Amino acid sequence: MVSYIEADSAPLKNTGQIKIYGPEHFEGMRKASQLTARCLDALVDIVKPGVTTAEIDRFVYEFGMDNGGYHAATLNYRGYKYSCCTSINHVICHGMPNSKPLREGDIVNVDVTFVVDGWYGDSSRMYPVGKLKRAAERLIEVTHESLMLGIAAAKPGNTTGDIGHAIQSYAEAQRCSVVREFCGHGLGRLFHDMPNIMHYGQPGKGEELKPGMIFTIEPMINLGKPHSKVSDKDGWTATTRDRSLSAQFEHSIGITEDGNEIFTLSPKGLFNPLEARGQDTQV
Repeated sequence: MVSYIEADSAPLKNTGQIKIYGPEHFEGMRKASQLTARCLDALVDIVKPGVTTAEIDRFVYEFGMDNGGYHAATLNYRGYKYSCCTSINHVICHGMPNSKPLREGDIVNVDVTFVVDGWYGDSSRMYPVGKLKRAAERLIEVTHESLMLGIAAAKPGNTTGDIGHAIQSYAEAQRCSVVREFCGHGLGRLFHDMPNIMHYGQPGKGEELKPGMIFTIEPMINLGKPHSKVSDKDGWTATTRDRSLSAQFEHSIGITEDGNEIFTLSPKGLFNPLEARGQDTQV
């Protein structure tokens, strides 16, 4: 059974316990998360046909440097050499930036985590590249709604299983599938901490949610089957086994006395790209 510990009393490592944070810690998360959110907002005008993911990565790096000299948590993390992850089409997560230009109709997830004064602000969004086919647009819609339903279930007295069930039941009802191999995670002064947040599950199962918990919810939803594989070449890039499209949205949240606070909200209301841009589609 997982135990809970006051964050100020816990060592700065993953001990298998769930850390409980106070109001001053939430303020630290707001600052880091809003830097991340502002960076993702700025990318809305940059992600377009012809742009390379290497250019996106460079922008993320320079954004952090230009706004206080902050670096992204992924840079040199366990050998990863980039300031963000860029996952295109059938890439589920951890896609590595490269020099290949984005093409009309692509969908790309950009995952950014800035570290500000020791706090980690982690978020990712989908970006439509030009006009999308209806299948790609629908996947983005389903994935965004899955995240928001998961967040709605994140409140005191509920469990991590309630979050997963909210996501899974909706996504599967929309004839999509939930990736099982990757999950959300505890956050704060560590990049990855307890608890693990599965995006599937049973109501009432898992760990109880208590005020002061901080974690990400980041469902990865496939148009096809849920199975994934990780590249033997780079050890990072995860793709769908059936080459179907995959999408992901991610927020960092904190559990409050009566619900939750989303730290990574978009300052400009651009988190959902289809609502923000009135995206045109192709049949």
